Amino acid sequence: MPEDDEDQSPPSDLRSQPPCSPNKSRNCISSSSSQTFPDHVLENVLENVLQFLDSRCDRNAASLVCKLWWKVEGLTRSEVFIGNCYALSPARLTQRFKRVRSLLLKGKPRFADFNLMPPDWGANIAPWVSTMAKAYPWLEKVDLKRMFVTDDDLALLAESFPGFKELILVCCEGFGTSGIAVVANKCRKLKVLDLIESEVTDDEVDWVSCFPEDVTCLESLAFDCVEAPINFKALEGLVGRSPSLRKLRLNRFVSLEELRRLLLLGAPQLTSLGTGSFSRGDQSDEQGPPDYAAAFRACKSVVCLSGFRELMPEYLPAILPVCANLTSLNFSYANISPDMFKPIIHSCHKLQIFWALDSICDEGLQAVAATCKELRELRIFPFDPREDSEGPVSELGLQAISEGCRKLESLLYFCQRMTNAALIAMSHNCPELTVFRLCIMGRHRPDHVTGKAMDEGFGAIVKNCKKLTRLAVSGLLTDQAFRYMGEYGKLIRTLSVAFAGDSDMALRHVLEGCPRLQKLEIRDSPFGDVALRSGMHRYYNMRFVWMSACSLSMGCCKDVARAMPNLVVEVIGSDDDDENREFVETLYMYRSLDGPRKDAPQFVTIL
Repeated sequence: MPEDDEDQSPPSDLRSQPPCSPNKSRNCISSSSSQTFPDHVLENVLENVLQFLDSRCDRNAASLVCKLWWKVEGLTRSEVFIGNCYALSPARLTQRFKRVRSLLLKGKPRFADFNLMPPDWGANIAPWVSTMAKAYPWLEKVDLKRMFVTDDDLALLAESFPGFKELILVCCEGFGTSGIAVVANKCRKLKVLDLIESEVTDDEVDWVSCFPEDVTCLESLAFDCVEAPINFKALEGLVGRSPSLRKLRLNRFVSLEELRRLLLLGAPQLTSLGTGSFSRGDQSDEQGPPDYAAAFRACKSVVCLSGFRELMPEYLPAILPVCANLTSLNFSYANISPDMFKPIIHSCHKLQIFWALDSICDEGLQAVAATCKELRELRIFPFDPREDSEGPVSELGLQAISEGCRKLESLLYFCQRMTNAALIAMSHNCPELTVFRLCIMGRHRPDHVTGKAMDEGFGAIVKNCKKLTRLAVSGLLTDQAFRYMGEYGKLIRTLSVAFAGDSDMALRHVLEGCPRLQKLEIRDSPFGDVALRSGMHRYYNMRFVWMSACSLSMGCCKDVARAMPNLVVEVIGSDDDDENREFVETLYMYRSLDGPRKDAPQFVTIL
């Protein structure tokens, strides 16, 4: 359940032409041959300085100083982040940056995770790999999120970059174990192979056996999302000949007994462990149950622990030997009761990141609050995501967290009921919050104690949490809540809205009042043409706007497209939609330096 990063990605640093200003220093503008030498000297100096500049934001600013800085920044940037694969073409990337070694590329918008986008929408990695294969033969790292990746793409990647070291695929699809096998076989210097929440087809290929037979460079191997059996003997051998392995996350086909064998083999250096299945499997029990606690006791360096799929409760105490050192604990796949959970969490005094299912109940959250004083990030997911389910966590758990974990910076909280009082308390107790995402799963649910809208609670969050950059709202909200967002949410960059608001004025408050807004996600809300037009002064400076099941007309969307030619306006429907339909089912708008994409499927109309 990965989180979208919040780094800004302004388009200015990818322009094919440098900035031009008549007022820049003469040292930055070469106007005659007599200035060739000083400019050359300055260029060498700049190269040596800019190589120490790591922040993307700082580099973007440096590229805008003058023509020379623009040129040198392009020559020295080795890492490139692109927040939308359709914001520019691969050719523009290679033209602008000549020495890229690392690419982080995002495809589909986040709402695709909730089945709000039809299959085969796009975000294909193929044109990027083929272009980079020619321009960047020295490429070392590719980090993809929500992209469509085929086995052929992975094969081309493995064959084109002899020094390739890191492949990270988050929420990607289209590939299978055959493609992974090619990467394992041909990328001899591979350090990181992380498959995170991706859909991986089982091609019945023994990909684990494809790694080099001698000592490997592996530092991180994560395949917990791969729904296919693995060759455990090959995995055991791989771990044994990977002395640099620090992170290992196993899938549910690796049993607890097999995990024990791996830990005894390679435990000393591991810092991050995903346990796979937390049940014994089919091993015989002729000599009594193995001492699983002893295996974990050997993991003296583990600080991040996750997995626990198919959990057998009687074995959970085995992890107690590592709990005292844990800074990150993920129980988001484990249905754990409060009685099972509390003995574990009471030993986790150093915990900074904690994810869990709501099965731990308010009682479990109270135990977290009492123990984890260093907690920075909390995510509580629903065991039963139905809107009419009986949620076991409520405002009681949230208020306990706010009182006990005052260093909290990021919160994702699914529940069925909430109160304004709990949110107000959190806004006062946790002023360092930068991310606040509250999902009240029932639609239009008010404060369950007073019956009032949740306006004042969310208003307190945006008013008192002055570092807030990401906000997700839910429950019964009127336009007043959005007025608070526009008035106080000056740093908000990502806003997610579902089933909220009274009128177009709500969205207008946000678009006119949140100057740093980059990503706007809206579903099932009463916002129409007036609301959409109110943000036309902002859309060029935003990464994207997503609106589904709102009240937008096709005519208004066409007007926006005509008025903003550098904005791509996509209308997404189904294959059998009438092209002359009056209202828009889904609108997806994003800025692009190279115009509309060429691979739009039939159900996408680009205005």
